[in-house]
Amino acid sequence: MNIALTKNLLTILFLLILSILHIACSSETGEPLSEKRILNTACEIYLPLAQKLSPEDGYPRSIIDGKTWKLVPASDWTSGFFPGILWQLYHFSQDSALFIQAKRWTNDLKDQTTAPTHDVGFMINNSFGKGYRIKSLADFKTTTVEAAYHLATRFNPRIGALRSWDWGEFKFPVIIDNMMNLELLYWAANMNGDSTLTLIANTHAKTTIRDHIRDDGSTFHVVDYNPETGKVFWKGTHQGLADSSTWARGQAWGIYGFTVAFRETNEPLFLDTACRLANWFIQHLPEDGIPYWDFDAPDKAEEPKDASAAAIAASGLWELSMLIDEEALSERYRETSKKMTKTLLSEKYSAKQAGIPALLLHSTGSRPENNEVDVPLIYAEYYFIEALIRQLSKSS
Repeated sequence: MNIALTKNLLTILFLLILSILHIACSSETGEPLSEKRILNTACEIYLPLAQKLSPEDGYPRSIIDGKTWKLVPASDWTSGFFPGILWQLYHFSQDSALFIQAKRWTNDLKDQTTAPTHDVGFMINNSFGKGYRIKSLADFKTTTVEAAYHLATRFNPRIGALRSWDWGEFKFPVIIDNMMNLELLYWAANMNGDSTLTLIANTHAKTTIRDHIRDDGSTFHVVDYNPETGKVFWKGTHQGLADSSTWARGQAWGIYGFTVAFRETNEPLFLDTACRLANWFIQHLPEDGIPYWDFDAPDKAEEPKDASAAAIAASGLWELSMLIDEEALSERYRETSKKMTKTLLSEKYSAKQAGIPALLLHSTGSRPENNEVDVPLIYAEYYFIEALIRQLSKSS
């Protein structure tokens, strides 16, 4: 054989081997190829699911039988996550079929714009708001702004916070989760130039700093107030282990919520708070980076993990890393975010490999009520997808 031809063939073979090795290594180490692959897998799961199901029958919330998604009414606090997933996957793939389904599943939530709940942020901002930011649909903007003004009616100026639950024996409960709904207020304020909405959001965030956050940077889940005097009745938990413990998802909500507050206001106090909560979270993570459902759970070997808390924190930490100037701290948050998503990408947490129509195993809804324990949850999917997209784009 011609010597020159032999050399060329050997060169091609060598380059081919290198290419194969690169793909294998990228897949094993969680490089962007793996992130793209799981997002493509998400499209393969969620597009057929959206086409098969109907919003009139309910919105996917959890898989409790290992096979099918449990459906809940549009009024459920989790209803906005499924259309939000569809919008994110459309943004990633630009598949027009996903756009059609995202719009279809979003439109059926319009009646929730004035729902009697603080969760209109989760329900409307993650569906109509997400759709508007991705596709600039005028009617989506109108609906999202209307929801923000409705949310603002839950604000008590004497307390300086938005009311959370309307049930139980609470007087005026405020939960750490409520930090997640402030983005709706900030967004509408920017759209309408209404500083009143910004003031409400800022005041709520500062009240949360004062009353929900302990000196060490951990958080209470619930603070109940006297609506007449504004005084604190009680501090404790509803979904955590104990009043003095730190519920993992609550800590993650706080990291994410205060990161958004800083992004929208450039208020140093909000940045400092987001970092305090993030530092505490990171310092108390187990080796694999996925928290147990409560950081103070007694017998860790027997307690369930919460992949949803990891997914929320991973997305929030990545955005936080992009907003701070201190490079060492920024790197710490990026690396922690990557470590958590890498673990969630592994076989141990893969619902798809287990034959389940979802991405993530091992999320925990409410351990004290033994409700949705160690199962796939729709909000874990939403924030996991968001975290992967943010990491791929290397942006907030």
